[in-house]
Amino acid sequence: MKQETSRVRRLTSVALTAEEVAAIRRLLWAAFADDEDGAFTEDDWQHSLGGMHFVLEVGGKVVSHASVVQRELHVAGRSLRTGYVEAVATDPSLQGHGFGSEVMGEVASYISPNFELGALGTGSQAFYERLGWVIWRGPSYVRTSHGEERTADEDGFILVLRTPSSPTLDLEAPISCEWRPGDVW
Repeated sequence: MKQETSRVRRLTSVALTAEEVAAIRRLLWAAFADDEDGAFTEDDWQHSLGGMHFVLEVGGKVVSHASVVQRELHVAGRSLRTGYVEAVATDPSLQGHGFGSEVMGEVASYISPNFELGALGTGSQAFYERLGWVIWRGPSYVRTSHGEERTADEDGFILVLRTPSSPTLDLEAPISCEWRPGDVW
């Protein structure tokens, strides 16, 4: 399948056509249908909006997707402008053909010059680690109106990508994100 012409397009959320949104949503719901942590939700979709989408097409069909939205993560109390990766999926029938890696390569090339840090939450650590992402080993928190609340269930599932503007990072320091509906990480 990989020999067919594929291309990754970068599109802001507002530049996506109704047809592209529908195709991406079908892909995401199909890719996460059997996910042990639960299916893709409407909150998950909303988290993927407002930034840059990476859409890989083969023969005019959307087969892989990821988006990057700006978030503010705090590491040991320091605020970092973060490119947070959301809604990463490849058509289940085409996984293992390099499409996800191709999309994530484009994602990394976008995050690197534009953010102090890349981050994502996943249960597929090995996939991302081979692409240069590293597991955050420190405790995780969410910042709420009542202060920081521990998100211990997320520990070990948050990965980061250093960029040229990343400060020196202690991967065992506390890390926090802002609160949002649905999965905070």
